[in-house]
Amino acid sequence: MNDLFKLIGIIVFTLLIIYLLINSFNLQVSVIEGLTNANVNGEAGSASNYSANIKSQVVKLQDELLISKYRKDYENIIIEMDDLIGYNMLKLILNMKSDSKEALINSLNNLNTLKNSKDSLNATMKFLDSK
Repeated sequence: MNDLFKLIGIIVFTLLIIYLLINSFNLQVSVIEGLTNANVNGEAGSASNYSANIKSQVVKLQDELLISKYRKDYENIIIEMDDLIGYNMLKLILNMKSDSKEALINSLNNLNTLKNSKDSLNATMKFLDSK
């Protein structure tokens, strides 16, 4: 009787090990297949979906901004913002401290940031004019 329980235990244990081995091979095969499939599709395989997502965002922004209706308001905002930045640039130049190298560099960095902002406004105006 005792030998019968040992035999049943060995058989159950052996079947459990076989089951675990088979499942681990299936898991490894699916992981390897997933990795190779990712390389096949990659970035190029999803480019059309990416393009469609961008297009839907553009349409959403077009509907939200209504450029044809509010073009003049947008142009006025850009012009006023350009003036505001210009006056701030002038004020910054007039108040620059040249006695400290670090203060001068900090002021010049701020001036360059404002100049880049004016360039961005010009690009925005060109974009607005093209629509």
